[in-house]
Amino acid sequence: MKAYIPKLIGASINSMAYILPKYSGKLAMQLFSTPRKGQLQTHETHYLQTAQQQRFSHDTLSINTYYWKGGPKTVLLVHGWESNSYRWKDLIAMLQAKNYTIIAIDAPAHGASTGKEFNAILYSKCIYKVTQHFKPSIIIGHSVGGMATIFATKNHTMASLKKVVLLGAPDGFAAILDSYETMMGFSKRVKNAIRAFLLQKFKYSPEHFSTARFCSDLKNLQGLIIHDKKDRIIPFTDGISIHKMFKNSTFISTKGFGHGLKTDLVYNHILDFINA
Repeated sequence: MKAYIPKLIGASINSMAYILPKYSGKLAMQLFSTPRKGQLQTHETHYLQTAQQQRFSHDTLSINTYYWKGGPKTVLLVHGWESNSYRWKDLIAMLQAKNYTIIAIDAPAHGASTGKEFNAILYSKCIYKVTQHFKPSIIIGHSVGGMATIFATKNHTMASLKKVVLLGAPDGFAAILDSYETMMGFSKRVKNAIRAFLLQKFKYSPEHFSTARFCSDLKNLQGLIIHDKKDRIIPFTDGISIHKMFKNSTFISTKGFGHGLKTDLVYNHILDFINA
């Protein structure tokens, strides 16, 4: 998207806020929560057809999962914003070589799952539903997929879960929202409307949703946190903050792999952690 387009959209919503303040907040969040990409391409679909597929219902959504049968240890793979389960292709091959049973989930409004909107809270509920069925002992989450995984552990009991891996995961929802509001050039009136909308929808302010703070409650889980120093999407300091609060965790910094962290070096760190 060209840099000036968000500002034009933001200016329109700013004007709307004088007449329809509640609707301006709702519209701003709809824009924030609507992925522009992440649907499956033909070659991605062909690869994912190598797995058994199973769908789960959550409210009006149909959530698609992929299942590669292996040994007794089960790993759940949770992708991030504007992505899908294909992003794990190389890691899946390495996990298969170690005889893991592998589950991958397509988030709401991503991949082969239905829906138009996406947020970490909704995603966390879908993750929990899938864990109830497959009972993974390990979850590997990238970006907001890592955040949603921690939200799921905060709000639900997942007795089978022993280890979590967070790749480039964000800490605070409030900081992400602030960046969006700045990009759009929203007025104080719209920002207030957004917060009123979120409070009504989720019963908490944006500041409540903190990956690091939620990790402080993880007494029985082991964690591996990997974050790249050159991550241009999620600040490196977010990974450090999460590690400090997640007492039983190991932190690994990389340099030069960006936000995606798609490299054998990272995958080998993951295998070392989950095999231990």
